[in-house]
Amino acid sequence: MNQFLNITKKAAAVVLGLACFAQVAHADALADIKARKKVLVAIDLGAPPFGMTSAKLEPQGSDVETARALAKDLGVELEIVQVTGPNRIPFLMTGKADMVIASFSITPERAKVVTFTNPYGASQFVVAAAKGENIKSLNDLVGKRVAVVRGNMQDSLLTPLAPKGATIVRFDDDATVTAAIVSGQVDAFCTPNSLAAAVSKQNPAKGIETKFVIKDIPYAIGIRQNEPELQKWLNGWIATNLKNGRLANIYQQWVGSPMPDLAQFAPK
Repeated sequence: MNQFLNITKKAAAVVLGLACFAQVAHADALADIKARKKVLVAIDLGAPPFGMTSAKLEPQGSDVETARALAKDLGVELEIVQVTGPNRIPFLMTGKADMVIASFSITPERAKVVTFTNPYGASQFVVAAAKGENIKSLNDLVGKRVAVVRGNMQDSLLTPLAPKGATIVRFDDDATVTAAIVSGQVDAFCTPNSLAAAVSKQNPAKGIETKFVIKDIPYAIGIRQNEPELQKWLNGWIATNLKNGRLANIYQQWVGSPMPDLAQFAPK
């Protein structure tokens, strides 16, 4: 009897495994998007100049324009799913979005749960503060309160490098980090250089400036794992629009500087 039960359990496990394999093998987000005639793109609208809203509360920014161009070429309607840095992956994994286009930096940790396309841009992460702050290097952060987005790239980069005596203050998104630096709640913030420039432009009286560079990090479109057809289409689209200059023009228009050379991130 026990032998029979063991055989039955093993058979059930094999069937379950085959069912899971079949589900993965037949997963085709690209076909689903085309059938739905709509692509759900997760974008952080609180991270200028990548994602933000106009005076008329309309989405705009480099990631927004990238998503619009992608949807047009895919021949479907674009639906923007508004996210923050910390909830980009949960929204993707629970099916609330088909893909993430939100200055989504490529990291080994994220690559364990999502699939990244080839890079379509890069962010230069910096520490920025008001002109009056005497900050030139990591050592100058001793005694300073430095804002980051909790669990986001700037947190991952700065936290292990911060000297003893520096206080890392974590906020939920870029909007609250910006509010903290503008209100004087913190002394400095770690952020993409483009966002530091946007904060400086929007608040000229504060004299926000880049103090020093931490690292250049490429970003890409994030999708769920086991979606080879969607990944293939997206990589082809990125390659075409990098070659023809379309993505570089979008970056230049919104960030205000040339796109970093993505060749530096090519596999060696």
